[in-house]
Amino acid sequence: MKILISPAKKMRVDSDSLPPLGKPAFLADAKRLLATLQAMPPEQLKALWGCSESLAAMNVERLRTADPDRALTPAILAYEGIQYQYMAPQVMESGQLDYIQAHLRILSGMYGVLRPFDAVIPYRLEMQAKLPMDGQKDLYGFWGGRLAAHLAAEDNCLLDLASKEYSRAVRPHLPDSVRWVECRFVTRKGDKLVEKATLCKMARGRMVRHLAEKGAQTPEDALDFTDLGFQYSAADSRPDTLVFIKED
Repeated sequence: MKILISPAKKMRVDSDSLPPLGKPAFLADAKRLLATLQAMPPEQLKALWGCSESLAAMNVERLRTADPDRALTPAILAYEGIQYQYMAPQVMESGQLDYIQAHLRILSGMYGVLRPFDAVIPYRLEMQAKLPMDGQKDLYGFWGGRLAAHLAAEDNCLLDLASKEYSRAVRPHLPDSVRWVECRFVTRKGDKLVEKATLCKMARGRMVRHLAEKGAQTPEDALDFTDLGFQYSAADSRPDTLVFIKED
């Protein structure tokens, strides 16, 4: 089983905590994307990123000095979003770190697919960015079916903990031989089940940690997850969708 998660917009450099163990599988593509970004004027980059002036300025400066071949930060430590805070890889035991290296995969607009200890540089490029490449209008077209093919070659079962923005870069291209199981984290409000974005990110991070702690091998190993007040609901789940409910 491979577990899929999204990256985070906020990134950092950490060359001291843990060493990287390899290079990204799609590093050559990442370099091409980086070169395309580096050739764009700041105003165009700001529009592509859809961010504030200060964030745009910081990321333009990052682009100026970016060198993927000199990356020193493992991907799992490079991302600083809520999901990663609640996963807390910095305090995982060695066996849990070995587990996520073997089973966890991070989807990325820049790098395609990352193992946790692949060396990366800070970047800003979401999967849904409309960046024309190779005659394609956006990154979904650029990556095409390559990410799905890469993951299918690794495993015949994928547990989806990624956001829809990233899941859609993989799922439509998977062969029928690969089992796809999505985890949903919802809050019950009256007779409605509602997804709360921040709570979902927190739960996804905790779920990764839960699976690493028990050495999970199948999606069914996730069913006893109870962190943050969530409980698995068999009544609301389907074979390809595991639903965890938190009572409001």
